[in-house]
Amino acid sequence: MTFLAQIRFIVRAIALVLLILVAAPGGAQQPNPASPDANAVSEQQLLQQFKRIEGRVRLPDMKSSVLEQPAGRRWETYHEVYAHWIAGTAIFGILLLLTTFYLWRGTLTFTGGRSGRKMLRFTAFERFVHWMTTVSFIVLALTGLNIAFGKKILLPLIGPDVFSTWTQAAKFAHNFIGFPFTIGVVLMFLVWVANNLPTRVDFEWMKRGGGMFGGEEPPALRFNAGEKLIFWIVVGGGGAAAGTGYILLFPFYGTGIASMQAAQITHSVVGFLYIASILVHIYMGTLGTAGAFEGMWTGEVDVNWAKSHHPLWYAEQTARRETATSEIQPKGSPLPAE
Repeated sequence: MTFLAQIRFIVRAIALVLLILVAAPGGAQQPNPASPDANAVSEQQLLQQFKRIEGRVRLPDMKSSVLEQPAGRRWETYHEVYAHWIAGTAIFGILLLLTTFYLWRGTLTFTGGRSGRKMLRFTAFERFVHWMTTVSFIVLALTGLNIAFGKKILLPLIGPDVFSTWTQAAKFAHNFIGFPFTIGVVLMFLVWVANNLPTRVDFEWMKRGGGMFGGEEPPALRFNAGEKLIFWIVVGGGGAAAGTGYILLFPFYGTGIASMQAAQITHSVVGFLYIASILVHIYMGTLGTAGAFEGMWTGEVDVNWAKSHHPLWYAEQTARRETATSEIQPKGSPLPAE
């Protein structure tokens, strides 16, 4: 072997040794291959230990670091499953009962028929408050039901483009119409609370079922027990819906994720039951009772309607009118005929 060949052999040997020395520590640091049979921490174990799974974020809102929490799954199950059942049972159940009742009982009439004489039942301001609240409620009900059923009912019918446009408009309407609705509920409470406090007359009315299931209709004051019940549902339910609605409208002002989810569930459940209750009120004020709608539309009702459905209130109004008339007429003058 020549001298030059020997030199090449030695250089190659040294390079091979150096390569082995360098590669050996790197190979020693490599982890063992993963075993598919090895034990791993499950998602449920993580949630039981830490209550939620979080990461690290640089955003100012630290709530964005939460990746998963058990309450989120419960809320999703409610939104996608239970909310549909609650709304469907309450709303469609009430519609079925009202339809059945109408087919059996028909429209409730009043004794004596129309007399042609009218008396004031609601002032212009009372009607304004009622209709402002009513229109606001209708908008809120339709836009709110879109959140619950729109994706399943409307989307397949009208397509994604139209549904997206409608839903965006419905969202803004639902948010802003909540303000006049709240004002209306507050005004209704202030205007009518004195006439809707329970009395002994109401217990007798309830005991006899208001005469709706047969028999003579029991006497009532300006509002009967059924109307008073609707009033307190409107005030209480409207207050609860408005309160939770403002929590959702201004999120995370003193609330966390769990309380926001609770507010959304409460808001929707109250809303579904509220709609079902108002359907009863709408029925009784239109198809259910003849002559009732004109009282809130024109402000006046037929005298025989008042005598038949609210005789105690009619007696109060008659006595008040007679007293006022006698005070302005000369002594001994006859009272005008009704």
